[in-house]
Amino acid sequence: MRDKIFNLLEKKYSGNKNLLKHMLAVEACMRGLAMHFKEDPEKWGLAGLLHDYDYLETKDNLKIHGKLTVNEFKGSVDEDILHAIEAHPGNIPRESLMDKALYSCDPLTGLIVASVLMHPSRKIKNVDTKFIRNRFKEKRFAAGANREQIKKCEELGISLDQFIEICLNSMKNISEDLGL
Repeated sequence: MRDKIFNLLEKKYSGNKNLLKHMLAVEACMRGLAMHFKEDPEKWGLAGLLHDYDYLETKDNLKIHGKLTVNEFKGSVDEDILHAIEAHPGNIPRESLMDKALYSCDPLTGLIVASVLMHPSRKIKNVDTKFIRNRFKEKRFAAGANREQIKKCEELGISLDQFIEICLNSMKNISEDLGL
């Protein structure tokens, strides 16, 4: 299932490599979080990979972001994955751990990428949790990465530093795919 969806995303986003890399980053974070919580990394990863499938169609109307994805994949993707996708923009309540994880890791990946790109080495392998945490505190840095949304990771029962560490390490595991 994952390979089929990835191939679909590669075709759909062939002209937008950064969006595809973002979806891969969120997939990696979701897999890492699933392992931390002893959940299914394939299922959680799929939620991360698909979460912005309808972004190009909905970027100007975020009230419907996620809904087009749900409609397209209803019946072929598990309902809990689709719920997490629909909940990630904040349009419906976040109920499960997967919902909450996706909501918080979506903006964190952008903060991590921006932090890596301003690090002297520009390599994710040289960036640690403390470096990301310091960038997190700089409100004007990567201003599009919603800090309040990232801090909702505490709804998962883990600290912000643990959350950053899990996501950062997960992204390090796919650094070549991310070009970092």
